Amino acid sequence: MSKSYDVIVIGAGPAGYVAAIRAAQNGLTAACIDEWKNYDGSSAFGGTCLNAGCIPSKALLESSELYHKAQHEFAGHGIEIKGAKVDLAKMQARRAGIVKQFTGGISALFKANKVTGLQGHGKLLAGNKVEFTPHDGKPEVLQAKHVILASGSRPIELKDVPFDEKTIVDSWRALEFDEVPKRLGVIGAGVIGLELGSVWSRLGAEVVLLEAMDNFLFMADQQIAKDAQRHFKKQGMDVRLGAMVKGCSKKKSGVTLEYEDKKGKQSVEVDKVIVAVGRRPFTDGLVADDVKIKLDKRGFIEVDEDCRTGVANVWAVGDCVRGPMLAHKGSEEGVAVADLIAGRVAEVNYKVIPSVMYTAPEIAWVGKTEEEVKDSGRAYKVGTFPFAANGRAQALAAANGMAKVIAAQDDDEILGVHIIGPMAGELIAEAVLAMEFSASSEDLQRTIHAHPSLSEALHEAALSADKRAIHAMNK
Repeated sequence: MSKSYDVIVIGAGPAGYVAAIRAAQNGLTAACIDEWKNYDGSSAFGGTCLNAGCIPSKALLESSELYHKAQHEFAGHGIEIKGAKVDLAKMQARRAGIVKQFTGGISALFKANKVTGLQGHGKLLAGNKVEFTPHDGKPEVLQAKHVILASGSRPIELKDVPFDEKTIVDSWRALEFDEVPKRLGVIGAGVIGLELGSVWSRLGAEVVLLEAMDNFLFMADQQIAKDAQRHFKKQGMDVRLGAMVKGCSKKKSGVTLEYEDKKGKQSVEVDKVIVAVGRRPFTDGLVADDVKIKLDKRGFIEVDEDCRTGVANVWAVGDCVRGPMLAHKGSEEGVAVADLIAGRVAEVNYKVIPSVMYTAPEIAWVGKTEEEVKDSGRAYKVGTFPFAANGRAQALAAANGMAKVIAAQDDDEILGVHIIGPMAGELIAEAVLAMEFSASSEDLQRTIHAHPSLSEALHEAALSADKRAIHAMNK
C-alpha cells in the first residue's frame, strides 16, 4: 500500500518548502520532495536560492564590499588600513558555512512542523500520484489529495558559448571560483550579471559585461538606471551595451568572446566567462506524458491567477510559472496555495512585488516605472530626493543615489517607488506596504520618519511630488 498525504510538494526551494510548511501548519499531512545535489554529491534542501543563488551571492557581495571599503573608503573615516589582502579560501568557507546553516535549517523546520522531507526525484503521475525515486534507491509511488509543483528554474545556456564548468560557467560555478580571475567576461548585465560582476571586480578582476540590450537595466526606471550605470562605470566595470555575443574560442590563455555591436564585429579576451542571460523553468522529467499539464511557449507551466493548473488538485508555484523569478514571489505563492487547499482565503498581489539588486549602491523598486506610467496615458507626478541631502547617508559615507516616488495626478495614489542608494532593499519595504494599502503620496508625507534615518529620503521624495520637500530644492 502506497503512502498517502494531503499535500505533496515537488521542489524544496523558497516556493516549495514554504508551501509544505504552511500546509502542515494548516493541519494537513505534507511531504516535500527535492532532487538538489551539490557538486560534491551531497543533498540539500533550499533549491537554487539557498544553495547557489540568493544566499551565497549575498555573502560574497558583503565580503567583497568590506574589502573594497577597507581599501578605498575607511581612510575617509580616519581608519588607516595598510596591506589589506584577500584570503579567498576563507571567504569561500564563510559563504559555504552560511549556506550549510540555512539548508540545514530547512530540515529542522520540516521536523518541527512534521513535514516529511524526501531527497530524490519527484514525478507527477496520473490520478494525483507521485513517483518518488531516492538518489540511491528504487522508485515508489506516493498518493496525494493535492500536488504542488515547485520545480524552480535553471540558468540559460548559450548555444554559441556552452558551459564547460571551468572557464565558461553559470551563476552557480561563478560563486565558487578558487582564485580571482585577472580578466572576467560576463554575458548579461541584468541583476545576476551585475551582482557577480561586482563581487569579482571588488576583489581585483577586470570585468567586462556584454549586454545585448541597448538600454542599461531596461526593466528598471530609466532615471535610476542611468544613475546606476554612472556608478558602475566609476567603479571600473566596463559595461558594453548592444553587444550581441556570437561565439567564443578557447585557448590556453583563456577565452575570446566574439560579439557584434553598432561598430560591427568585436572581440574581447578574458580568463573566465560567466553566462548570466537569464533562467528558464526546470520541468525536465517533472510530469508523466499522460498528465495533461500545459506549458506555454517559453516552457512555463500554465496556471490561473490562483496557481491552479488545468489538472484537478494540481498546483504550480515559483519560477516554473509566470511572473518574476524572485524567491519572495515564489514563497508568497506557496503560502497562498497551501491556504487555498486548506479552505482559507488567500491572494498574491502581483502589482506590489519588490525587486532588489544588491550591488553598491543597492537598487530597489516596486510598482510601475515612469516609462510604464507615461505609456499608460495616466497623468502623474514625480518626486525625487538625493541621498546627498540625507544626514544618515552622509554619516554612513554612502550618499550616492536617490529615492523616487511616482503618484497619480488625479487621486494621488502611489504608482511606483524606485530607490538607488544605501540599504535600498530594506527601504523599499515601506513602499511595498504603502502600495499594498493603496496609499497616496500624502500618506507618506504625513507619516513621521525617525531622524536621522535613511527612510527620510523616501519621506522627502513623497513631499517633492507636491513640490513641498523641506531639505532639497523643489523643481
